[in-house]
Amino acid sequence: MIERADGFISLLRAKAETNPDGVFGDFEGQPLTFAHIDHMSDAFAANLRRRGVARGDRVAAMLRNSPSSIAVVFGLAKAGAIWIPVNVRQQGEGLRYILEHSDPKLIVAEADLMETLHDSGATLPRTIVRSGGYAGTLDWILSQPHTFDEGSPETDDLMAIMYTSGTTGPPKGVLVTHAMMRFAAEAVLLASGAATDDVFFVWEPFFHIGGAQVLLLPLLTDVRLAMTSSFSASRFWDQVRAARATHIHYLGGILQILLKQPPDERDRTHDVRIAWGGGCPVETWLPFAERFGVEIRECYGMTETSSIATYNRNGEVGSVGQHTHWFDVMVAVDNGAAAPASDVGIIAVRERLAGPLFKGYFKADGLNETLFRDGWFSTGDLGVFDEAGNLYFKGRASDSVRHRGENVSAWEVESVAERHEDIEACAMIGVASDIGEQDIKLFIKPKRGRAVNVAALSDWLASRLAPYQTPRYVVVVDDFERTPSERIMKHRLSKSTDDCWDRLSPANNTPAR
Repeated sequence: MIERADGFISLLRAKAETNPDGVFGDFEGQPLTFAHIDHMSDAFAANLRRRGVARGDRVAAMLRNSPSSIAVVFGLAKAGAIWIPVNVRQQGEGLRYILEHSDPKLIVAEADLMETLHDSGATLPRTIVRSGGYAGTLDWILSQPHTFDEGSPETDDLMAIMYTSGTTGPPKGVLVTHAMMRFAAEAVLLASGAATDDVFFVWEPFFHIGGAQVLLLPLLTDVRLAMTSSFSASRFWDQVRAARATHIHYLGGILQILLKQPPDERDRTHDVRIAWGGGCPVETWLPFAERFGVEIRECYGMTETSSIATYNRNGEVGSVGQHTHWFDVMVAVDNGAAAPASDVGIIAVRERLAGPLFKGYFKADGLNETLFRDGWFSTGDLGVFDEAGNLYFKGRASDSVRHRGENVSAWEVESVAERHEDIEACAMIGVASDIGEQDIKLFIKPKRGRAVNVAALSDWLASRLAPYQTPRYVVVVDDFERTPSERIMKHRLSKSTDDCWDRLSPANNTPAR
């Protein structure tokens, strides 16, 4: 059990030295040994130095899951460079903002995403392309026999800047240290109840902390990773069976999606004991557990809290559990005092051990000064404790939506929609989804004398927003109710899905106004 902030690069080197042929995991059936991961990441770190990338320099990576992207993560960490993970579905204004705000010295990207990068309008630095095995490409670099012998970074050195959607403004860059990533991995071991020789099925993108933290597990204990390029509902259980996986991860609507798959006589024919993650609705919990014969382990946290702050260890249905031993967690009222049991308030987190709580956001000094009160970080999420001390998540107090495992701020969508030539004003809210969390509903007020073709507008938005940011529902309004300060009163907007245009069912749509 971790009792202090530690890093993880020394653990990779030790594994490669003492057990070089030991299996770190496999990627879609391709075995990856500790020595292989160590050698590839050494080659990448050495190449960074030859390109003039020093400790503390920022490097953006827009990569899909692959053995190469694993090597990039560990290679950047070895070199002490700061990893800027970029969602491969990002595009347009959102992508431009992240690249210009983070100002990386180098970009590593998939070849087929180069056009997207150029189309974002960002000024791009030098780029390493992942393509084939030609000289200078990423895969060629990783195949070179170069070693990297520099000492490991300090535990409080920055390992990454992970951009997470803001509530009323652009995405914020969470400053993630080497210690935070270690705590994140240690939390997975606690939350999942991992044991020797367990196999973790990994589908989540490595550019999320939820995917990145799992990469450290084989360095901490004797478990193996069975990794895939992406989530597939139709192939999920066949992949899990082939991998002999004992643990599966979920977030967003993953469990609901799997539950909606046709019943199969093999539903319980697998080795999975534990499904761990965040966002399992109460109405899904028992049906999923009973159908597939697994235990649900629900967690709560965010990138700012090393991914996991609480985990459910007693099986209380619907609860996100109790705090890890390196955090205190409180439900607070407006004055910062603890709310009485059974009263809903804002979830706040404080360190017990040094290292697991972030120290602020990148280039946000004014905001950073307001983040903490007496050491407590206010998450902006609503929660409530029961009399037994179990925490229950009650939604997000901020102006954002959780859609398919992604945080989407209203600002991200509205700032793009407002640039359309026919729109005067708009407002985004979250509405109930048939598959987990929320769907996005956009209200638009046309400019005087203009008419909006909603289907064409939806396509226009889809070309400028990431798929998870693109509104499913659109409705045209004559005007908005506003506060005296001219803020749109979003709580007055309809959360119905029967009064609007539906991007997923354009042939069966009701009028958009």
